[in-house]
Amino acid sequence: MSTVRDLLARKGTLVVSVDPDASVREAAMLMNTHGIGGVLAMSNGMLAGIFTERDVMRRVVATGLDPATTRVADVMTRDVVTTNADISVAECRALMSTRRIRHVPVADGAEIVGLITSGDILAYEVVLQETQITELQRYVFDLH
Repeated sequence: MSTVRDLLARKGTLVVSVDPDASVREAAMLMNTHGIGGVLAMSNGMLAGIFTERDVMRRVVATGLDPATTRVADVMTRDVVTTNADISVAECRALMSTRRIRHVPVADGAEIVGLITSGDILAYEVVLQETQITELQRYVFDLH
C-alpha cells in the first residue's frame, strides 16, 4: 500500500510559504511564480494557516478587499488539516474528499515536511495504474 511518504519521495518536499503579514498580492504573485494553487502561512517556523486560490476568490475578490493592502493573516484559512507521511495515499485522498480540501500539509511533529495536493494524488495514482496495466499486458502477451 502506497503511503504519503512514497508520494513525497516521487513529488519532492518543496514547501512554498509566505509570512502571514505579507499582502495577498505578494502571496498571489508567489503562487503564480511557482505555478501552485496555495501557500502555507508560516510564522517563526510554525504553521499559522494556509492561503489558497479559494481564499482569494471567497475572502478577497468576492468581498471587494484590496489585494495590495490586505494581509494574508486576515483572509487565510487558520484551521489547517494536516497529515503525517505514514498514512496511505488512499486515506489521504479520503481525508481530502471528506473535508473538501485540495491541499494538505504533511507534518512530522511540528515540522512541515511537505505538501500534498489533490492533483498530486491523482498524478501518483495514474502512474501506479499505468504501471499495473503495463505489467498485466506484459503478463498476458508473454503467455502466448
